Amino acid sequence: MDVVAACRAFVAVSGHGSFTSGAAAAGIPQSVASRRVAALEEHFGGRLVDRSSRAVRLTSFGQDMLPSARRLVDLADAMVDDAERGRLRPLRFAVPEICPPHRLAALVVAARRQRIHLEVRPAGPAERVRLCRTLEVGAGIVAVPEATAAWRVPLGLAARTPFPAPTVYLETLRSGRARTQARRRILIQPEDDVAHLRDPLTRAGQSAGLAPAQVSVAPSLVDAAATALGSPDLLLCSRRQAEEFGLHWCPLAGPRLLRGYDLAAGVREDHEPLGTVLHADVARCLGAPDQPEPAVGPPSGAPSPGDPA
Repeated sequence: MDVVAACRAFVAVSGHGSFTSGAAAAGIPQSVASRRVAALEEHFGGRLVDRSSRAVRLTSFGQDMLPSARRLVDLADAMVDDAERGRLRPLRFAVPEICPPHRLAALVVAARRQRIHLEVRPAGPAERVRLCRTLEVGAGIVAVPEATAAWRVPLGLAARTPFPAPTVYLETLRSGRARTQARRRILIQPEDDVAHLRDPLTRAGQSAGLAPAQVSVAPSLVDAAATALGSPDLLLCSRRQAEEFGLHWCPLAGPRLLRGYDLAAGVREDHEPLGTVLHADVARCLGAPDQPEPAVGPPSGAPSPGDPA
């Protein structure tokens, strides 16, 4: 027997003095209300109402039981309200600053369909790690090496003019013998200023004979893109970013650079939906190609992505 439902029928019938009116107030058929009250009487071993007249009157036992029945119904209603508030608990989610707003809005909508209320918080790679470690957010997208990444975004170089070849060799960026010839720089945006991307590119540039200043970190993505649009300098970025800025994009011949992202979450209930049912929506925010959903594992916490300075 559902004791709460039976008590709800008993309270409604006693309050309206009629099985018909009480059942209507409870939103159930009169026959159901009658059965539930009868079941409650059998459960407690005593008659709760006197059915000998048209109007329902409580027996002395029913009068004694009514306050407890009301408290139980009120508590059940309060639990339903608490559960609804709990489901509406916002999940603060740290995401890369480069995620397009319209993609983030689509992610929030997709999350709401899963009864998850995301509050996205754009931040740089180092700040996202800090937010996860201090639990200022419930989950976050952190930068990790390709081997441990759940999402991967290929990187290349972007320029204001088309590239003469299908791939870019760093050796072609060496300055000529003429001192007046400008050195084309490779600009690293803050999102890619992490050790597993910056250091291989810097070493490859040195091996190719580039000057140290030819691989540099820009203060912001906007500044880097503006420089690439107004000069021969090159922007390290994804294909989607290049298209958004109206730049020509070309992959590097070497080294192979990919943004790697993984999910850091404090508890499994926050980790699981973001890593499974919302995996493709997160991928679209990051600009990652379609990838199979990973197996759901335990929350990873905030992994150390190397030196995100």
